[in-house]
Amino acid sequence: MPKGAAVPFSEDEIAELCRLHAEGKGRNEIARALGRSLRGVSIHAGRLGLTFDRTATEAATRARKADLEERRVILAEALQEDAERLTEQLWAPHWVFNFGGKDNSYERRLLDEPPADAKKNLMSAAGIAIEKSLKLVPPEREDLEGLAAVDAWLRGMMPGGE
Repeated sequence: MPKGAAVPFSEDEIAELCRLHAEGKGRNEIARALGRSLRGVSIHAGRLGLTFDRTATEAATRARKADLEERRVILAEALQEDAERLTEQLWAPHWVFNFGGKDNSYERRLLDEPPADAKKNLMSAAGIAIEKSLKLVPPEREDLEGLAAVDAWLRGMMPGGE
């Protein structure tokens, strides 16, 4: 028998499949009762013209999709909060450290704000968090129009209006 081919059902198994189907049993329950694979039950039921009610499956799929959407929104919100915390650090006092030297010394100093390289890293991390947040929960079309207006306004505020 070719690999992946369904093992034929006996006459007793076919009768049992028909009986269980008539009782309203689902494919999974019939497969368990017969000790057969889901695929085998589906193939033999199809050959017999039997179909299964998919209402519960469709409802469960919709529920899983809704749950996943909710989880994506929660993750997007967390990423947005991360980006906000990172950008707040751009203008906050910042400790700089120095380790090493021949005496293996340690020094630290508090600056009014982070040095340029630290700001660049903070902006990069914030940008990545915002980008990922937008990919998880893209803005609605009308929101995009609002973003375009804000973008144009910001460009107008730049020297030379670029």
